[in-house]
Amino acid sequence: MATQSIQPSQGVRKKVGLSEAAKRTERIAWLFLAPTIVVVLAVAAYPLFSTIYATFFEAKLGSAKAWEYVGISNYTRLLSNSGWWEAVWNTIRFTLGSVFFELVLGLGIAVVVNSKFPGRGLMRTSMLVPWAIPTAVSSQMWKWMYHDVFGVVNDFFTRIIPILPQKIAWVASDATALPALVAVDVWKTTPFMALLLLAGLQLIPADVYEAASVDGATGWRQFMTITLPLLRPAIVVALIFRTLDSLRVFDIIWIMTSGAFRTESMATFNQRQLIQFQKLGYGSTVSVAIFVVIGIFVVFYMTTIFKEEV
Repeated sequence: MATQSIQPSQGVRKKVGLSEAAKRTERIAWLFLAPTIVVVLAVAAYPLFSTIYATFFEAKLGSAKAWEYVGISNYTRLLSNSGWWEAVWNTIRFTLGSVFFELVLGLGIAVVVNSKFPGRGLMRTSMLVPWAIPTAVSSQMWKWMYHDVFGVVNDFFTRIIPILPQKIAWVASDATALPALVAVDVWKTTPFMALLLLAGLQLIPADVYEAASVDGATGWRQFMTITLPLLRPAIVVALIFRTLDSLRVFDIIWIMTSGAFRTESMATFNQRQLIQFQKLGYGSTVSVAIFVVIGIFVVFYMTTIFKEEV
């Protein structure tokens, strides 16, 4: 009996060809990424491992005295320090508050400037002004605006709209210091959130809304069933950027409150230990702890929210 050669079907050939093309594309992608990965490793790897190495020693910044090996005592000291945990809690509260309000306000602004109305270009340009102002300048500006004697915020709420019985020391009170800082960060960074979300809105096809209008869907229903689901990838990216940035907050808090205990963040706590007290080993331990906290949030985003978008 003559043997018959078995030829792969068209579907199998297509699948094999697609797999080879995907592998080739992946190799090309790694080839293009290789220079960037090398640069990142060269710039970040050495400082990171040097910082981790310093955590096992007791040393004074700028001192010629030999380093004293102390093992993991710097880590145990940090974990038993109530000031550190207070700084972690303050940072998390600051992050949750600022990112939540920036997302809500940024989404509202993005939806407004995405619609067609006279002066839309001017509106898009003017909304970026707070974000364009350097953080040091805006923080100092708001520090004067919050002043308990001649600040315009107190003047507004006690004279123009008298809803406060007396003037408040906004950044010197335990009850109002952190919310006041959150408000400044929201004012400063909401335009950046709006810009990211506006880019996502621009990618949604207009014919989707036209079809929904023909079907009788109202504006709110279109927003809930079309805009939010299709905007989800942009929202996730914006949340990742802003969350990681807020966890590293330093300038606003340091300029406005000098990192007082009621508003101490992880970054200001680190600055105090490393620069003011010149504790190189202990300060390096704080840096590693900040790296771990931020890494936890990154893992959470990558394994939960971001994974659903891939």
